[in-house]
Amino acid sequence: MPKIAPAAQLRSLRQQGRELFPGILVSFVVAATAQFLADHYATPAMLLALLLGIALGFLGEEGPTVSGIRFTASQLLRLGVALLGVRISVSLIAVLDVELIVLIIGAVILTIGFGQLAARWFGHKWRFAFLTAGSVAICGASAAVAINAILPRDERSQERLAFTVMGVTVLSTIAMIAYPILMRMLDMGDFAAGVFLGGTIHDVAQVVGAGFTISDQAGEAATLVKLIRVAMLAPIVLIAALIVRRFSQAEIGGERPPLIPGFVLGFLVLAALNSLDLVPQSVADFLGDLSRWLLLTAIAAVGMRTNLKQVMNVGGTAIALIFVETLFIAGLVLVGILYLT
Repeated sequence: MPKIAPAAQLRSLRQQGRELFPGILVSFVVAATAQFLADHYATPAMLLALLLGIALGFLGEEGPTVSGIRFTASQLLRLGVALLGVRISVSLIAVLDVELIVLIIGAVILTIGFGQLAARWFGHKWRFAFLTAGSVAICGASAAVAINAILPRDERSQERLAFTVMGVTVLSTIAMIAYPILMRMLDMGDFAAGVFLGGTIHDVAQVVGAGFTISDQAGEAATLVKLIRVAMLAPIVLIAALIVRRFSQAEIGGERPPLIPGFVLGFLVLAALNSLDLVPQSVADFLGDLSRWLLLTAIAAVGMRTNLKQVMNVGGTAIALIFVETLFIAGLVLVGILYLT
């Protein structure tokens, strides 16, 4: 028996791999197509991957690709979030003033709190409020997929995630164009402008794009400030997971989430190793690129599992909520910068 078990296990893994491969492959093809279009038409790759995935939604409903698409939208998504940790380094963040670090961390926390309060006024529950506010406050689509992974599941989970990814990506693109113009109108210095851009724009790519359109100094400052917000992903999700684990069983029944989600632990471990200079730069660059591709592929899979009609049914109040949350963090960071400078 001991000699047969490994062979049987290997056959099972091969069978599982054959079942998952078509869905993983089609998700990657959609992601690669989105990246190609993004490179040639200056459109966010995440948004294109989501929209292309939604257009191919039939692949996620029936046929040989269903199980692989489901796996990509859940497990590969978590792996992509975990690998984000390799971008974090305490030494990089430490070059900023303590007051600015406190401002950015405070803006993240207050935006999430504001989202919970505003959601009640717009008629939404805490889960959607946390998903949208956390995405706005931390790092856009990447935060959305991480937060969604620890929230209690229901029949609308995929639709809420797709809407949030779409919303924060569109708003990030608008901000990438509008915020540099606003900085010039306010006659802000390059460093202060970079701090504002890094502290307010949702997605990393749009932060970099907006910052370097002003100057190299603004781009570098924007990237560093954005890293602080990205670093907040793990502690925010970890604390939320503990709260959800405590109360979700009473709310919706079923099995509690794990005490510490595996992808959060992976994020923390990689961030710690990178902060201690134990990750070679070439490896960090490779893992960073791998994370981006995994997230892009996972977003494509999320799109293929999404019903567009149900996403649109989220309603105008949802659009208003995510827009108001975006205005809140922008106003808060702007006032903070003006006060500190």
